[in-house]
Amino acid sequence: MDLKNGSVVTEFILLGFSGQWELQIFFFVTFSLIYSTTVLGNVLLMVIVTFSSTLHSPMYFLLGNLSFLDMCLSTVTTTKMIKDLLNEHKTISMWGCMTQMFFMHFFGGAEATLLIAMAFDGYVAICKPLHYRTIVSHRLLSGFVIFSWTTGFVHTMSQMVLTVNLPFCGPNVIDNIFCDLPLVIKLACMDTYTLEFFVIADSGLLSFISFILLLVSYTVILITVQQGSPGGPSKALSTLSAYIIVVTLFFGPCIFISIWPFNSFAGNKVLAVFYTVNAPLLNPIIYTLRNQKMQGAMRKLQFQHVISTQNL
Repeated sequence: MDLKNGSVVTEFILLGFSGQWELQIFFFVTFSLIYSTTVLGNVLLMVIVTFSSTLHSPMYFLLGNLSFLDMCLSTVTTTKMIKDLLNEHKTISMWGCMTQMFFMHFFGGAEATLLIAMAFDGYVAICKPLHYRTIVSHRLLSGFVIFSWTTGFVHTMSQMVLTVNLPFCGPNVIDNIFCDLPLVIKLACMDTYTLEFFVIADSGLLSFISFILLLVSYTVILITVQQGSPGGPSKALSTLSAYIIVVTLFFGPCIFISIWPFNSFAGNKVLAVFYTVNAPLLNPIIYTLRNQKMQGAMRKLQFQHVISTQNL
């Protein structure tokens, strides 16, 4: 291990969106509005699913958990990025960086697994409707949620346990909006070839396998609908295309960064924004605002709130 002048890195510098002050203000306002909308949308979805009796079904139970993961993932990355847009010195402590990477991979891995569970729920509901209540039981739903959180924990621990003790004694500049694990590993002052390969295999395979499983499940669902009622395909295609957009925005950047993880390029930050900012915003829009049953539950809760207020 080659220590440079005996120095030890205690903090990292995040370059983020460096540029003119006017551009920084623009990004600050834009991302603040996006983050506020993301939190509000996901909290609203969780409240509606919790308090609306018409939405106490497996699909909406999974949607509520997805919203919680989306909000957590966005909070872990976006809040720090927004704060740095107003700071001239964009730094993060060593342990702050490790903590950010831990929770980012934790929530990201859990969400990837939960999306597969949601696709399975949709497959059973459409392809095996007569056996839906038997197959998708409360026990299975609880198992899905526990498995998704366990997968996220194992995924992040398998990488962080090897990263947290790496020696950092030289460069400390990360050319991204948050602590990106591959870029952080590259800053270690030792040979990290084996760890680099493991990170690629771990994150890349999780993203790729999840993405392929989701596409296959949506394809099977669409084929099943086309073979059913004549009026079904157009509506199903509209719904599934929206789901595929969300899945692509979530997994696309993950897969792309996993293929070229240790090269810094201009589009890296754009992909990071799609993964941590846009996807958590689009999920409540796609899964909620386009859902007529969800809209009806929102209006019913609003009406009940008005009535209860008038009776006070």
